[in-house]
Amino acid sequence: MGTNSLKPYKRSDATQKEQVVRMFDNIASTYDLLDHVLSCGLDFWWRRQTMKLIREYKHDVILDVACGTGPLAIKASKLGAKKIIGVDVSKKMIELGSHKIQQKGLENVIALEVGDCEALRFSSNYFDVTMAGFGVRNFDNLEKGLGEMYRVTKPKGIICILEFSKPRHAPVKQLYWFYCRHVIPIIGALVARDKAAYDYLPESISRFADGKDFERILQKVGYSEVRSRLLSSGVATLYFGVKS
Repeated sequence: MGTNSLKPYKRSDATQKEQVVRMFDNIASTYDLLDHVLSCGLDFWWRRQTMKLIREYKHDVILDVACGTGPLAIKASKLGAKKIIGVDVSKKMIELGSHKIQQKGLENVIALEVGDCEALRFSSNYFDVTMAGFGVRNFDNLEKGLGEMYRVTKPKGIICILEFSKPRHAPVKQLYWFYCRHVIPIIGALVARDKAAYDYLPESISRFADGKDFERILQKVGYSEVRSRLLSSGVATLYFGVKS
């Protein structure tokens, strides 16, 4: 899996990674609201399913990759984790997330920081759990990013990734793509005032190697016991693997 050539702002000469940073900085203030609205509230349930999976394994120290404003990290704090670190390329997302964490009194458990998810600063074999929610499809190089997640996970530790996927069966498939391609960009333009960002969303989903293809990539970077679970008829998928 090579470099991701999909760019949100097609008239810009900036690199894909630079454009993704710009995009998330632009939409940071409305990102959480649009997440809930555009998913019709299903994102709350998807994150609960992610936590149900993580709680079955050791989860004292957790890394949340491409953490955004930290909704997955905040959910994980309810599992009794001792330390959660969130990393994201968007400074604006981290600023908003850190403020939210302070408001909730979770700063002793959760720390968010700006960082390159494909070049993590952490020591190898450090985290019990590495997780990501709706972020890995934005990696410039998917295998490199997943390889970094593998490196920093402890032996017998787990990876848990929640990501959008492509429904395969009618009528969900047809309704889903109509919604993604015609409704989401309009709402994104009105609320976030960045139509390009919400044109990018369905395009990034359509290009993402989901399902069995993504499972094979997880296996390639080293994970075993890889499996996945479709959520909401395949609108999202929850992926799991163990570091050998």
